[in-house]
Amino acid sequence: MTKYNKLPLNKIIVILGPTSAGKSAVAIKLAQKFDGEVVSVDSRQIYRGMDVGTGKVTQDKISNFIRRGGQISNQIQNTKFKKIKPFISEGVVHHMLDIVSPKTNFSAAQFKKKADKIIKDILRRGKLPILCGGTGFWIKAAVDNITYPEVKPDWKLRKKLEQKEITELIHELKKLDPRRAENIDAKNKVRLIRAIEICKTLGKVPDMSYGLQVTSYEFLQIGISVPKEKLHAKIKKRLDTRWQAGMISEVQKLKKSGLSFQKIQSFGLGYFWIPEYLQEKITLEELYERVYLAEKDYAKRQMTWFQKDHRIKWLKKYKDMEKEVSVFIKN
Repeated sequence: MTKYNKLPLNKIIVILGPTSAGKSAVAIKLAQKFDGEVVSVDSRQIYRGMDVGTGKVTQDKISNFIRRGGQISNQIQNTKFKKIKPFISEGVVHHMLDIVSPKTNFSAAQFKKKADKIIKDILRRGKLPILCGGTGFWIKAAVDNITYPEVKPDWKLRKKLEQKEITELIHELKKLDPRRAENIDAKNKVRLIRAIEICKTLGKVPDMSYGLQVTSYEFLQIGISVPKEKLHAKIKKRLDTRWQAGMISEVQKLKKSGLSFQKIQSFGLGYFWIPEYLQEKITLEELYERVYLAEKDYAKRQMTWFQKDHRIKWLKKYKDMEKEVSVFIKN
């Protein structure tokens, strides 16, 4: 890993883009070049046991990393976090991966709280925080320093709402908060339920200006630009790789661990369609096609979100991204 001298104590890089664009590979290369650590901003990769279906990076042996002189974050060494094993990939420390059980629900407010502590610790140790992911809602929370209301889970309400179809949830949210119903990911059952839960407590979901606070950090947001046809080819190639790696068996393991098919389906994309196949509602060929279409649709929705933020610099080549980071750090 190249040591980049005199890193500033308030600059943060964000690598974002649609699914399969190659975000993790870029983030790792930048971390190796600029002595950084990666903070995942992916609402599915936080869960343990959801590796293949989410396209998580593979782990190195921690002993090898330490033997080469690698340092482990204080957030991990601290007794409060002692149960969390360091996640190392290609010699780079990754945060916010495998931190909670898929049996739990993890909100944007919880992400922001944990990410703030991790970023502060990375900067304190003189390293460069590199946020990497495709969950736009969480990225905005970090970049714009938004503190979301911490509405406690209403398990009785959630259990009731989980029995409903997505169309019913959308209809209910429209009655409670038409504005949020317009801009929510209407195919994400978890977010629909959470939005209704917040409405029941606060009356409505606070808009993006709620909790907006001044930040001393400077952010460089780099979006990975991939032409649509090429992106679709990359999505298919990545799906083929994950298919061979055992996407279906991963869902079977999640089911055996105690998760209901309904809970697994709440994570969307392949996690929605594989239970349909395991319950013999669709064929294997139909499963592959529906997962592929779901991934393409998800990429489209991600880009719709990201294109609203004109601060993002969209680049195609890694060398241009490296140059942008270098200039940003020096200025």
